[in-house]
Amino acid sequence: MGRGKLRIYLGAAPGVGKTYAMLSEGHRRVERGTDCVVAFVEHHDRPRTEVMLHGLEQVPRREIEYRGATFPEMDIDAVLARRPAVALVDELAHTNVPGSRNPKRWQDVEELLAAGVDVVSTVNIQHLESLGDVVESITGVRQRETVPDEVVRRADQIELVDMSPQALRRRMAHGNVYKPDKVDAALSNYFRPGNLTALRELALLWTADRVDEYLRQYRGEHNIQSTWQARERIVVGLTGGPEGRTLIRRAARLAEKGAGGEVLAVYISRSDGLTSASPKELAVQRTLVEDLGGTFHHVIGDDIPSSLLSFARGVNATQIVLGSSRRRSWQYVLGGPGVGQTVARDSGPDLDVHIVTHEGAAKGRGLPVARGARLGRARLVWGWVVGVGGPALLTLLLTHVDANLGLANDMLLFLALTVAAALLGGLLPALASAAFGSLLLNWFFTPPLHRLTVADPKNIVAIAVFFGVGVAVASVVDLAARRTHQAARLRAESEVLSYLAGSVLRGETSLEALLERVRETFSMDSVALLERTGDLEPWTCAAKVGARPVARPEDADVDMPVGDHLALALTGRVLPAEDRRVLGAFAAQAAVVLDRQRLVDQAEEARKLAEGNKIRTSLLAAVSHDLRTPLAGIKASVTSLRSDDVEWSEEDQALLLEGIEDGADRLDHLVGNLLDMSRLQTGTVTPLIRSTDLDEVVPMALGGVPDGSVELDIPETLPMVAVDRGLLERAVANIVENAVKYSPDGIPVAVGASVLGERLELRVTDRGPGVPDEAKDGIFEPFQRFGDAPRGAGVGLGLAVARGFVEAMGGTITAEDTPGGGLTMVLTLKTEGPPPPDTPAPAMPAHIMS
Repeated sequence: MGRGKLRIYLGAAPGVGKTYAMLSEGHRRVERGTDCVVAFVEHHDRPRTEVMLHGLEQVPRREIEYRGATFPEMDIDAVLARRPAVALVDELAHTNVPGSRNPKRWQDVEELLAAGVDVVSTVNIQHLESLGDVVESITGVRQRETVPDEVVRRADQIELVDMSPQALRRRMAHGNVYKPDKVDAALSNYFRPGNLTALRELALLWTADRVDEYLRQYRGEHNIQSTWQARERIVVGLTGGPEGRTLIRRAARLAEKGAGGEVLAVYISRSDGLTSASPKELAVQRTLVEDLGGTFHHVIGDDIPSSLLSFARGVNATQIVLGSSRRRSWQYVLGGPGVGQTVARDSGPDLDVHIVTHEGAAKGRGLPVARGARLGRARLVWGWVVGVGGPALLTLLLTHVDANLGLANDMLLFLALTVAAALLGGLLPALASAAFGSLLLNWFFTPPLHRLTVADPKNIVAIAVFFGVGVAVASVVDLAARRTHQAARLRAESEVLSYLAGSVLRGETSLEALLERVRETFSMDSVALLERTGDLEPWTCAAKVGARPVARPEDADVDMPVGDHLALALTGRVLPAEDRRVLGAFAAQAAVVLDRQRLVDQAEEARKLAEGNKIRTSLLAAVSHDLRTPLAGIKASVTSLRSDDVEWSEEDQALLLEGIEDGADRLDHLVGNLLDMSRLQTGTVTPLIRSTDLDEVVPMALGGVPDGSVELDIPETLPMVAVDRGLLERAVANIVENAVKYSPDGIPVAVGASVLGERLELRVTDRGPGVPDEAKDGIFEPFQRFGDAPRGAGVGLGLAVARGFVEAMGGTITAEDTPGGGLTMVLTLKTEGPPPPDTPAPAMPAHIMS
């Protein structure tokens, strides 16, 4: 079964009659014998709309309870079970009550369409998602119920339901839209004439764009090339010269004369990318045409007139605006008709061509880059020397040496000089060599000598052939040289572009490294990537390399715009136009790298925020239970002691007081760990490192564990360690308390120390259940408790705080398996100096050795 068709009645404003129009369409369908039902229609107590429901089958609605109230919604399952040919669904942008199958009604409509049911629906222009901000700025009301534009654009038919603001306000005043008690407030607020006019214009323009899409689709499907002048669409041909601004403004004035006129500025560049157009000027013109409400287009094409006409016909343009040619009168003789004349000749009757005069008309083009510029100044000079001086020296040599080589051999020698001139200096020195050589051959070597006349007609043919061959050879050699130069340039460009593509894929190049590559590639003094937040905001430097980078694109020798608010500025020399294509690729890559760096920074910031949120969430969980447990015990003991109903014995009082003390100790321990973790997270832990004896710190850390639960073995001969005594004591206390907590009753925890080279190891060994290898790193994370630890056993911060303090002092803490079962925590600390000689190894406790 195929997908159903969607028809939408688009209203310019509430109350224009779109629901009435939809119900009228439903009656027409029923009269034609179509199976049409009302899936959901809300008449809002409007009598005329309610009357239109009579005679149409209505699918029962679904009642949904939400927050103590009952709401009617469309029963999508009932409609699908009924499976009509056409379903009428009102208010496409409606938000369904929580508990419905889909959050939005347009999603319900999508299900009906997928099931093959045709749907007729309604929506107001203010509910389109893309127009939310515009509607809010006009009416001051933010639309909370929206529908994606693409859903409406995919509709098979869209019919605009329109009404003038005056007529709509009269309808409201007569009570046909709202109840009488709401009319005055509505007319003075949302339904003001200005608001309704603006909404009406939005609806008309949006519908016109949709109609234009239908028209383009129809023309494409039927391969229609001729222009249909249904709407004024003006194409402006730009050359990159300053006259483009005049043309754009003239086209904008022409568009204003016709309703819905549109301006499309197009710049056509040759496929080889070698152009003398100013990128800065093109960027200015692009901004200008966009400010005037038009669009800018960049088209590649070697035949500019045909490319321009193809573009104009492709967008169904009605007019073309071109500037007067900048060529002088004599240039028409050599170059043929200009672009304007060719476009006017080939435009046909469906396109009007406007030729606009400007200040640069008939004043000549800018000087092109010399052909020899690509060869270098030295080669160009040598080409002229060989092309002009070579024939003169050859003539002097042949006239003073009695060689009598013959005219044919003399011509070959002169031809060799012409070829050499072409190889060195290009076409112009070769042409000069051919012409000068022909005159010398005629004067010195062709009878009658020392005259420009030629006695033998065969010699005339020979000289003419010599000149023709010289010109042909010079042209071929020059063409080959230019092709070789272009191939070398393209190879260099491909290498650069390949480097850029590789760096994009690998994500390795930093912004400064990329700018340095730009500076080296183009031999510039400095390169800066400048950006600004708005057209009137000052430029700021995002990154720079080299000496004395500029602060504004206008101060640079070369600037390459990247979008509207980003530019690459280079100083050192002016680049030829043919280098700008690669520079543009570098500029685009610089923008990508800048965005990537900022995304990485944002991702890192988001990661830190996520970690902070995770810790705060865990902290709240800890506060909600683990801190309340000892508080509850303290509260119960204090309440019992203060009770007058019970006579407590001294033994009972001592037990209650002991409970209060234990609870206070647990609170002190938990709060201490929370504060320590907070210091570690904020980076405010600053250890005071000094030389310390381990046997002075470790015993102090055992004050919080029961007597007999720890077996201590710290030799007095151990070297001193460079630690913060307070941080080390806190870390050891947390580790030992954790070991005692998990160690079986009656088996003490072993605490011993030994020296390994320049490091000292403190080992805390228990015989508890141990920890699997894959979980050993996880036990040091905040708020992590392994196994079946009771909730009152702590908040899971002891080991995290211990690791943080030890690492802050330059040490490490790791977890190892205890031979025979259990867990061993190994603290590695840096010793202050070499260990004393004859330091005995610490003896392992008897229960560990067994």
